[in-house]
Amino acid sequence: MAAFLDRDETGGNGQQVPAEDSPAPPPELVALAHAYGVDSTYDPGSGPVPVAPDTLVAVLAALGVDAATPESVGAELERHRAAQAARLLPPCIVARAGRRTALDVPAGVRLSIELEDGGTWTLPTGHSHWLPADLPLGRHRLTARLGEREGAAALIVAPQKVPEPSGRSWGFLAQLYSVLSERSWGMGDLGDLAELAQWAGNELGAGFVQINPLHAGLPGAPSDPSPYRPSSRRFADPVHLRIEAVPEYAYAELGDLPRRAAALRGEVLRHDGLIDRDAVWALKRQALEILHTVPRGVGREAAYRAFVAREGEWLEQYATWCALAEVHGSDRHRWPKGLRHPGSPQVVRAAQELAPSVEFHRWLAWLVDEQLGLAQQAAERAGMAVGLIHDLAVGVHPDGADAWALQDVLAEGISVGAPPDAFNAHGQDWGLPPWRPDALAEAGYAPYAELLRAAARHAGAIRIDHVMGLFRLWWVPAGHPPTRGAYVRYDAEAMLGVLALEAHRAGTAVIGEDLGTVELGVREELTARGILGTSVLWFERDWQDKGAILPPERWRSGCLATLTTHDLPSTAARLTGEHVELRHRLGLLARPLGEEQAEAAAELTEWHAELIRAGLIGAGEDLTPEALYGFLLATPADLVGVWLPDTVGDPRPQNLPGTWDQYPNWRLPVADASGCPVTLEQLAAAPGTARLAALAPRHSGRRTPARGAR
Repeated sequence: MAAFLDRDETGGNGQQVPAEDSPAPPPELVALAHAYGVDSTYDPGSGPVPVAPDTLVAVLAALGVDAATPESVGAELERHRAAQAARLLPPCIVARAGRRTALDVPAGVRLSIELEDGGTWTLPTGHSHWLPADLPLGRHRLTARLGEREGAAALIVAPQKVPEPSGRSWGFLAQLYSVLSERSWGMGDLGDLAELAQWAGNELGAGFVQINPLHAGLPGAPSDPSPYRPSSRRFADPVHLRIEAVPEYAYAELGDLPRRAAALRGEVLRHDGLIDRDAVWALKRQALEILHTVPRGVGREAAYRAFVAREGEWLEQYATWCALAEVHGSDRHRWPKGLRHPGSPQVVRAAQELAPSVEFHRWLAWLVDEQLGLAQQAAERAGMAVGLIHDLAVGVHPDGADAWALQDVLAEGISVGAPPDAFNAHGQDWGLPPWRPDALAEAGYAPYAELLRAAARHAGAIRIDHVMGLFRLWWVPAGHPPTRGAYVRYDAEAMLGVLALEAHRAGTAVIGEDLGTVELGVREELTARGILGTSVLWFERDWQDKGAILPPERWRSGCLATLTTHDLPSTAARLTGEHVELRHRLGLLARPLGEEQAEAAAELTEWHAELIRAGLIGAGEDLTPEALYGFLLATPADLVGVWLPDTVGDPRPQNLPGTWDQYPNWRLPVADASGCPVTLEQLAAAPGTARLAALAPRHSGRRTPARGAR
């Protein structure tokens, strides 16, 4: 998500944020909110601010709690206390391997554990308040008995840490849709990703390629081009398929579709056009419908059936939603009532009636999974130490497939966002429904685990957008401005434990996007669990020393270090001041143009002096991308990311937060300094690419599993 500010909740940047005046909520409402993990205050950087009472009422309502009146608040408090007292066990327990885990259970309780592999453990009665340290990793079942009473809970035993990257490496950061080759059908695809990885690994010694989320987008035209507001995070979008790489392509007749695809590619590359995702999908959909009619060989048929069996109900629900959305539109709230929940008999009947469409979407999911696997294999064969880094968005579109399939564990009528802070006094509303922490625990965190499992399947590492959301999220009730939200707490021990288990089993490292408002202690806990952070050069300051530039030796090692992200200006734009002029042209500046330009120039002067001090440039030399990347490489960062458009001097950001139709967000191909689109083949031959790659150490040899993986 958009994140320009790197600070913690102490307000260390020294800026004050005005907060809306709101009355303090009554003590009974505060007690009820805290009982359900809802904070009654927040700190925008200028001290604690009370959450408005109506916000607490709305947030509690989304958790199934009636707090509308003082009487209902008292009744709900009593109900909560009674429910807690009646339970022998919490709904889910997450333990760390190698540690004894304390249990809050009544004296005399007898405990037994049904292990994931079918084995059983019975704990001595005298030890019923502790789980032993030598439990095997996995998802188990804990049962408690006390007289006639019995209770059960999911028991997840996780490793202490996630796997770590095997050695230091550098790599490219790219928005896949923007990286077109001479074989693309109008936007970058999974074939291009494999080519990019092979070239970067074999020729340049890069250790990874990090890309934008490839999640399935919401259908319909015009579609939402943002990869961070998908229909499903569980399945990737077939628009990314390389049609010619589908084996059945060799036996099909596609007529003039390849010619039309070449024309679409030419519109983007030769005529300074924008990427038209809808036009690309229209062509690919026609081609795929033809390929779907080609009989599969016995081996491919067996592979397809194995995929369907592995994905099970998740795939069935996703494919069913896709088929229903083609008939009724994507907004499930406007569907016939019987189709609005995936478990209804009407949905079963509809899936049978739409069986050919459901089958088509199952098959598409298989093709994308297959090509994702081939891309990661290409990265591994190229000797990449990490390989592909897939990006996991913080949430999903409220009208999409996941919101329909997972509605029982998502909060209805709530959107995730960010509170007011020194960057944005109005707060942010991202339009994404959050997990319900109570429902997620009752489900044994299975939906979350499955999501992580899918993200890690064909990755050397996964990047978790807004990783602070594993601890708490800013909930904005429907109809409220983002300033009138509240933080809702998640069981971070459980969220991190499930993440550690799935990452361990996949052998993948984890990178957390921890830019923006970060609660005290969060980064320390992430570091202790082996999760890398994200450090952007322009934000690495010592706020205890008047915001002085942090010298490279004081950077943290456990991070992905970059000059920019998809939400920030490119390096070329920063060095010329184009990023300020762009925001001025679009009316986005909060201050006069001259003031903004003066501040940007002063920042560059400061960095110029710092790079001279570090010996990276001479006193008479200009500030260059190479020098700035040299600074990153002088830090101890485990991973150093090179923004791919920086290799050709592209001045344009891929996304400009605060805009919608004023700027072509998520639709720009990589271009040179003059704005002329550049193909992958031209990128590979660009002098800037060679200069940047020459700064970094090469990685050779076959990829080994991340440290800590089995």
